[in-house]
Amino acid sequence: MGVASVNSNLATFIRTVVVLGMTACILSWRHQWQWPQGTAMRAWGFLVLSGIATGLSWLCYWRAMSLGPVSKVASIDKLSVAFAIILGVIFLGENLTWQVALGAGLIVLGAVLIVFL
Repeated sequence: MGVASVNSNLATFIRTVVVLGMTACILSWRHQWQWPQGTAMRAWGFLVLSGIATGLSWLCYWRAMSLGPVSKVASIDKLSVAFAIILGVIFLGENLTWQVALGAGLIVLGAVLIVFL
């Protein structure tokens, strides 16, 4: 309701400014404003790619929220948890326990129920 009349791109920009400000406050409060020494270029590349992916995700999310029902949009968004689990198993070699598999399955099932029924 609060952003119904706000352009989705502008809403994303405002949210980003707030997140930036909060992060700056936390860094200041914890005295963590040091430049990362010896950080490999590969790490910088992944940080930049992560930032791009996050920005695009936020833009798509807010655009979808302005076009469709919140219950369906949010359900699809939460599928990212299941995707993260799958990617963690495939690329990071994380163990897939039955509890994690069941939880991911329930997330997918819940999204399917909300979106298609």
